[in-house]
Amino acid sequence: METTTIDEIQALEARHVLQTYKRAPVTFVRGQGVRLYDAEGREYLDLLSGIGVASLGHAHPGLARAIADQAKTLIHTSNLFYHPLQGQLAERLAKLSGLPRAFFCNSGTEAVEACLKFARRYWYTRGEPRAEFIAFENSFHGRTFGALSVTSNEHYRAPFEPLVPGVRFVPVNDPKALLAAVSRSTAAIIAEPIQGEGGVRPLTPAFASAITEAASTTGALIIADEVQSGLGRTGYPFYAPVLGLHPDLISIGKALGGGVAVGAALLSQKVADTISFGDHGSTYGGNLLACRAALCFLDELDGGGLLGRIARVGDHLERGLRSMAAGHPALIKEVRGAGLIWGLELTRDAAPVIQEGLARGVIVNRTAETVVRLLPPLVITEPEIDEALGRLDAAFAAVGAVQ
Repeated sequence: METTTIDEIQALEARHVLQTYKRAPVTFVRGQGVRLYDAEGREYLDLLSGIGVASLGHAHPGLARAIADQAKTLIHTSNLFYHPLQGQLAERLAKLSGLPRAFFCNSGTEAVEACLKFARRYWYTRGEPRAEFIAFENSFHGRTFGALSVTSNEHYRAPFEPLVPGVRFVPVNDPKALLAAVSRSTAAIIAEPIQGEGGVRPLTPAFASAITEAASTTGALIIADEVQSGLGRTGYPFYAPVLGLHPDLISIGKALGGGVAVGAALLSQKVADTISFGDHGSTYGGNLLACRAALCFLDELDGGGLLGRIARVGDHLERGLRSMAAGHPALIKEVRGAGLIWGLELTRDAAPVIQEGLARGVIVNRTAETVVRLLPPLVITEPEIDEALGRLDAAFAAVGAVQ
């Protein structure tokens, strides 16, 4: 492979790549487990896992073997034909989620789009074409038109309006406001059990109970966006049931392929029964390579015992974060999360912490301006957590020293 300097890479991208990403000036070329290595050979502890995607860490041997084997066998045939892996993957996801049907796509955003379409199709089939969606403040569901329409942040929305009509935003964790907003015009209520991009904000059990009550009273469907919180991230297969929510549809992505692009919309039978041939589709969705990667991930999560250890490792991470927060009371005002998804709410912009962390070889990211978000690989160990938090603590100390 040709060696290219960071300056050459930046110059080439500046000429030809659409400038939609503000990148950190680092070029990663190799990974192993929870560690990444840049073009200069410097090592980093990855507490972000590609924004929750590298669920099995980097260069996982089993995943690498599965991808290589499938790539040299058959990658894609299209959904015009059967192949042996989609049904296997759908069955595994049904057992984990309790929802018996799956539609495969390529990302979490596409899964959200599918859920929105299927919700409207459900009511159309029933002869009661409801169009309204209830979503929540601080929500993030993606950047395509439908997903963006149920995303609350005006920074993402304003340049592209008018968006899909019929969306109402309700304050999160405000049961009274929710119950007042949902009506018999509501097709579905869409919620992240833990709001990710919005600052790692878990829904309260009381609010989850209000969602259930509103849906029961009006018939509105419940869509759980588990793209970040699902598939073991919290120590549970899905976080909605932990809160007492029983969704009709679930969107998943990110962790499912361990780095290979794959997403899915999971459906209850009552919703699936209203969908007809041609109602939705995806050229790449559920291709053999993506399904093989997802099956490998689920083998590790379930059969490999990974799910059982996430809660223990997550408890260790939580203790470390709370101890670190206690050492920086002027900077860190709240610690939120579960399992291996955490947010540190700061008293100021989080950007300097991200930069100082990168300089010390630990990768985290900033979200909701004042939150440091952690989404480490699900395979991270307690010693690796201690090492990474040591570096992050030093980053906080450096930021705190500059008033």
